Amino acid sequence: MNLNKIDFKFAAGTSSQLPQSTLPEVVFSGRSNVGKSSLINKLCNRKALARVSASPGKTATINFFSDDEFYLVDLPGYGYAKVSHSEKKRWAELVEGYFAQTRSIALVVQIIDTRHKPSQQDMQMLSFLEQSGLPYITVLTKKDKLNKTQLAARLSELEEELDGLQHNKLFPFSALSGEGKDEILEYIQTVLNEFEN
Repeated sequence: MNLNKIDFKFAAGTSSQLPQSTLPEVVFSGRSNVGKSSLINKLCNRKALARVSASPGKTATINFFSDDEFYLVDLPGYGYAKVSHSEKKRWAELVEGYFAQTRSIALVVQIIDTRHKPSQQDMQMLSFLEQSGLPYITVLTKKDKLNKTQLAARLSELEEELDGLQHNKLFPFSALSGEGKDEILEYIQTVLNEFEN
């Protein structure tokens, strides 16, 4: 699967600005600073397609990228404490509004930092995905920050921490080395093929 031709199409700051869902959508979700933009950029072989922010909580819109065959949808990161209450409320309305609409969601890529126990909001999101029946995978970012022993221990702990989730597939990923990229792209391609059929 080659995502080199994907370009930024538009951004929506409120749910009323969301475009009609005319193509299959692969949605990226995760907390602020989890490496969402780095993952998107690596999958697309681009340095700055999705803007990597020095300070978390900067992505305040739902951003759509496309090659005219499907959309990559970048949701705002959640869980950043320094954002005002009104801004958090707007983000919540935006994301809830997105999922409340009739959309052609082919896959949700839920992103979790390998090094840390999933947050309460991570678990709420995973629980929502399970209950809604939306197809999803969990990408575990920042694996390069751990040595082999630490990584094996964390993966084992994560299996327990995410126990009870029926449909969860885990993909460890490193934005530094690109490890895990091919497996994620292959999975996305399979899902899109099935979705279109």
